[in-house]
Amino acid sequence: MFKRLNWRLILICAAWITSTVSLLVLMSFISGKKAQVVCKDLRIYIKGSQYFIDKHEVGNILSANNNTIIGSRMDAINLQDLENRLKANPFIEKAKVYADMDGTIFVDVNQRLPVLRIINHFNQDFYVDQRGLKIPLSSNFTALVLAANGDIDEMLTIKLDTLHTSLAKDLLKTALFIRKDSLWNAQIAQIFVNNKSEIELIPRVGNNRILLGDADSLATKFNKLYVFYKNVIPRVGWETYKTINIKYANQVIGVKNDNRKADTSKTRMAMADSIKLNNKKTLIKK
Repeated sequence: MFKRLNWRLILICAAWITSTVSLLVLMSFISGKKAQVVCKDLRIYIKGSQYFIDKHEVGNILSANNNTIIGSRMDAINLQDLENRLKANPFIEKAKVYADMDGTIFVDVNQRLPVLRIINHFNQDFYVDQRGLKIPLSSNFTALVLAANGDIDEMLTIKLDTLHTSLAKDLLKTALFIRKDSLWNAQIAQIFVNNKSEIELIPRVGNNRILLGDADSLATKFNKLYVFYKNVIPRVGWETYKTINIKYANQVIGVKNDNRKADTSKTRMAMADSIKLNNKKTLIKK
């Protein structure tokens, strides 16, 4: 029994030593071959439907400080450093750089996805992605996203900066909510911030403004607006109200256009229907 155990240990040790030596030989072979291989090709793949950055610009980032990649020895190229250069670009969300044994370097780039464009009252103009990171404008591409303007203090100061003000965070939250809903994504054309720092929505259909207030209880507020659109607007018309106020809990306030005479009794009847459907209190301001 004792002899068997010794032979087993000897065989295990021998196998381990053989594997280690083989691995070292293989690594030495790979290292020697890598020292002889030069970069022959650089293949760049840019994912996503945005076009903020192109292959030429990615190549320029990788070849910063006049460091030519193609033609350089593979063991002299720091792939991690190349990745870090790409990740420092404000248009790039993810980057992966890797190579094969034949001298080809592969570059995979994911661009940032803008969901909001902010024009602040300093006339600065920038995008915000879904994670709340600011993106500068690009000369290559204009993203078709909701724009927010008006009394906005949020500024673009440094690259890859996050949102700082609660108002800007509310604007992003609102834009993300609208973006995820096909109805509101089609209906809401713009976001405006008034001089009271309240969020207003400008619809594509109708000349009114929707006073949202802040980004609290968005699902409830938009549900009230949906009921209002469905039950009140068909009876009184799109031009009756200049403002539809949904910022308060349990009520919708319709502020009538000064130059339009609405049928008050008809409007109240329509309002009553919306209360019945949604158990909400609805008010009219004359």
